[in-house]
Amino acid sequence: MGFRLTPQENSFYDLFAKSASYLVDGSRELTTILGVANSEREAVATRMREIEHNADEATHAIIRKVNSSFITPFDREDIHGLASALDDCMDLMDATVDLIVLYRIGDLPAGISDQVEVLSRMSELTAEAMPRLRSMKDLSEYWIEINRLENQADQVYRRLLAGLFNGDFGSDAITVMKLKEVIEELEAAADAFENVAHKVESIAVKES
Repeated sequence: MGFRLTPQENSFYDLFAKSASYLVDGSRELTTILGVANSEREAVATRMREIEHNADEATHAIIRKVNSSFITPFDREDIHGLASALDDCMDLMDATVDLIVLYRIGDLPAGISDQVEVLSRMSELTAEAMPRLRSMKDLSEYWIEINRLENQADQVYRRLLAGLFNGDFGSDAITVMKLKEVIEELEAAADAFENVAHKVESIAVKES
């Protein structure tokens, strides 16, 4: 076990919680874009970009804090790694929304909503887990459930790819390519959430 926190170091946990809260906001906009008319998608993308910007600021705040602190709650490398992993989740969800707008994709396959539903749950679990870093207790259920959800996301991803290449969503090659990129971006986001959970597990093991 390393240094115990003094009161001024508590802000690290608040910063991680704030960073993770933006993932919930982002997943909400990701869900929204699936159900709005094409003409309303740009407005969703604008809100998403603002959330992504705020998430970036939260990441920078964590990095500035660790660089200016003599004592940190756990290893500096782990703090950097967790902050970066949270940022990756946000970036990938933002990229998905951006692609849907830029590619002017019409109707999205129903299975994409299954991917987004998994990401929404991952976001909620991640946001709930961050405050528990303070005590390093009751975190194992979080990473176990994230792992289960990532496996579920893999299954949805494979079904969507199969449907895509089997012609279930049309035969236009350009549309297939566009949808494939969106589907792969969502799968990468699920992987990114699992990476966050792995980093939390690693930190908890070191600090136990």
